[in-house]
Amino acid sequence: MVKGYISLADARASQANALEKAIAEIGNEVRNISEALKGPGPIFMGIGASFGASSAAVWELRSRGVHSWRLNGGEYPVPFPASSHPVIAVSQSGKSTETLAVLNSIDRSLRMSVVNAKDSPVAAASSTNVSLGAIPDSYASTIGYTATIAALGMIAEAWDGSVVDPSWAQIPANFRQLEKQLASQIGEILSRMKNATYVDCAGIASSAGSAEVGALLLREIARIPSTGMSTRQYLHGAMESAGKGVHILFGDEREAELASTLAKAGHHTILAGPVQAAENDWLTYIPLPRVSATQRPILEAVIMQTIAVETAIARGLDPDAFVFHHNDTKVA
Repeated sequence: MVKGYISLADARASQANALEKAIAEIGNEVRNISEALKGPGPIFMGIGASFGASSAAVWELRSRGVHSWRLNGGEYPVPFPASSHPVIAVSQSGKSTETLAVLNSIDRSLRMSVVNAKDSPVAAASSTNVSLGAIPDSYASTIGYTATIAALGMIAEAWDGSVVDPSWAQIPANFRQLEKQLASQIGEILSRMKNATYVDCAGIASSAGSAEVGALLLREIARIPSTGMSTRQYLHGAMESAGKGVHILFGDEREAELASTLAKAGHHTILAGPVQAAENDWLTYIPLPRVSATQRPILEAVIMQTIAVETAIARGLDPDAFVFHHNDTKVA
């Protein structure tokens, strides 16, 4: 166990309660900074899971006609090009080297952030900050990630004088129901995952981040080579290499059709969403309620956390153990 983190088992066991508390507190924080959530649409800047967490927020803003982007902090030279768009730095630790470097290179009035650790370099560098409340989290993030999705989703909903959707209050109940559903299906899921040589994750555009972070978790925790992308990107050639792996899909009608195509061809497939595909011995369907695009990735995160952790345990791996450690991804 890495110093300063709690175990995945403890994080998962406490996640529903922690998320319920965080959603209420984050909602208040977002309302308190409403005056800052105006003007040109925000650029979400993050890396790793923080980059993936921004996907649904960008979709929400664009669907309302607000230009918005998510960018990988590790792929931008500094100083960041001059722009009228505020940058929202997303960093659960508040210490991500690349994200902080971008933030420090722009005018302070344009610097915003969402962090778990309020007293952190990223928070200190920002003119406007939303804190998740220093929630105890696991090294491969669980509650820190789901609470970040909530914060970014609420910011996107509130941008330019709009309001936070009151249905966020229902997410913890949906979360708990999904945990029960997964417990009843985990045996079938593991029967598909146990011999997988790779995993492809794909999702509807607003859930592309869920596919990306799902693949990241499978690499981090279960050490299975995995790739995540949007469904439309997956359809443009990537699925042609389908073989002795597992395909995890998040979405609606198109993803259900894709799941049926893969399963009929004899490929292990797991589909999560409100639309069920035709039953097939190669397919496991995980039902999800119809929730907003900003809320759905929280439920998808529960699925990927469960699959990654339980697969690691089934393969005899310690889900809290990492192979490699680096000294340049976080500032002091």
